[in-house]
Amino acid sequence: MVADDNAAVLTAMRYLLDSTFEHILTTSQPDDILKMMAQQPVDMVLLDMNFTLGVNSGNEGLFWLRTIRKHHPQTPVVLLTAYADVSLAVKGLKSGASDFIAKPWDNDELVRKLKDVLDMQNEIVTLDEMEARHIRRAIDHCHGNLSRAAEMLGITRQTLYNKMKRLD
Repeated sequence: MVADDNAAVLTAMRYLLDSTFEHILTTSQPDDILKMMAQQPVDMVLLDMNFTLGVNSGNEGLFWLRTIRKHHPQTPVVLLTAYADVSLAVKGLKSGASDFIAKPWDNDELVRKLKDVLDMQNEIVTLDEMEARHIRRAIDHCHGNLSRAAEMLGITRQTLYNKMKRLD
């Protein structure tokens, strides 16, 4: 998804990204971001930092970054702005942005950065997934003996049962 108030930027992004990414959503209204994300899966958001004409503080983008991260914590957000400065980039990254791109952008670099963000996202495993894999490996290692698996994991048999119920 690309969110930018400039229609020309949205058109350029659609043309640029269409050959690399499967489905490109665009919006010029940041209020539509969460509605669109609720209607269909979004792998990543490319988010402009300023939506109001004449405003270039980046605060709108930071607000929407925090809002997206609150409702969709697994979805990476890449910030895009014509008013790039180091302190704004640092604020964005500290607020959970995956990367920061300055306008005007280099097409090849932008596509590479977006691919890198998605690749990194695919490498990250949630703690619940890690725990589930670890429990399965312990049970397999103990040939299905749950008492031994629980002991190996350093938990009680009942705790192991409870964790297994959550996995189903």
